Amino acid sequence: MNAIQFNEYDSRVDLDICLAREIAQALQTAIAERGTASLAVSGGKTPVGMFQQLRQMQLPWSKVSITLVDDRWLPLDHADSNERLVREHLLKYQVEAATFYSLVTADPTPEQGQAAVDARLRAIPQPFDVVVLGMGEDGHTASLFPCAPELATATDMHDAALVCAVNPRTAPYPRISLTLRTLVQARMLLLHLAGDNKRTVYQDAIEGGTLPIARVLTGATGTRRVYWAP
Repeated sequence: MNAIQFNEYDSRVDLDICLAREIAQALQTAIAERGTASLAVSGGKTPVGMFQQLRQMQLPWSKVSITLVDDRWLPLDHADSNERLVREHLLKYQVEAATFYSLVTADPTPEQGQAAVDARLRAIPQPFDVVVLGMGEDGHTASLFPCAPELATATDMHDAALVCAVNPRTAPYPRISLTLRTLVQARMLLLHLAGDNKRTVYQDAIEGGTLPIARVLTGATGTRRVYWAP
């Protein structure tokens, strides 16, 4: 397996531009080779600039399927909804032609909606062509929190489910997340980090090998790259 490639940039703007180009090239290659492409992205503040760069990339977006790696189980108009963020910053202009797959249903809990979300995502050919991850300072990625009671289920490599309901003890809201098995099978796994603290957490996690971000990156079977800026 190839080593994890660590890409360091002087500014977050430079990172956003280069990461968007990386994603666009991978999607273009997938379309050329297989006729379609798939992309799973993360929410939060970190990827907003990258989304704004990516939506300017000239691609046959109608051939691209987009979803999230995780979301909070919230109404889509809630300020903390990842889907709302993606719709506001990525799924605009030409990217509106892409097909977006929501991780949220009208069910009261993610446990009740999990089967429907799993079935919905099965319309996207697996594995994902590109998965863009973030990381918390506790070493979580997607909604695979070290403190979550469901972590063992969500990281069970023998479970064929694409998603898992998660209820972290140290973060608000019930959530739904792509499972470890789904993430590690991606053809390209990109980790987007910003700030010195995140770099230290990442380095410690990789050395320790047990935190969720380390389990995803060390278990990944495709290309693995980290993009970091101060």
